[in-house]
Amino acid sequence: MPEMTLLGWFHTILGILAVSTGFYTLYKYRIISTKESSGRLYVLVTLLVAGSALGIYNQGGFGVAHVLAVLTLIALSGGYIMEKYKWFGSFSKYFQALGYTSTLLFHMIPAITDFLRRLPVGDPFIDSFEDPLLLNFHFAFLIVYVVGIIVQMFWLKRQIIQI
Repeated sequence: MPEMTLLGWFHTILGILAVSTGFYTLYKYRIISTKESSGRLYVLVTLLVAGSALGIYNQGGFGVAHVLAVLTLIALSGGYIMEKYKWFGSFSKYFQALGYTSTLLFHMIPAITDFLRRLPVGDPFIDSFEDPLLLNFHFAFLIVYVVGIIVQMFWLKRQIIQI
């Protein structure tokens, strides 16, 4: 595994901040929204993390992490557009939740991959992208994401009914 560059450290530290802020915001408010300061911080830091990921090429070229960075930028843009301009009327908040929450999944996949490939130093947990431990983490994140989105959709629907 190549040594971490200064850009890699910047990306990693901001990534930890983004994931922490994202989960905190979901826990406290049930959705990520720029109306809340933690939501604004999450969106801004996630934008920086995705942008910095596009400048990291220590794996030999454009790879899965870059694709996830592009998907993150698309999901952030979609969430922001839905939140600000409500292109789909009352359904916009569902697309906002889908967009912003998807970015957490896009954070977690490369985060766990890099963690397991780097640590412990000198004897990492995995040595390939096909390792069952890594694939099980990815599958678990996908399940948590799908369940989380479903819970958010039901919560948003109840919010509309109560208004």
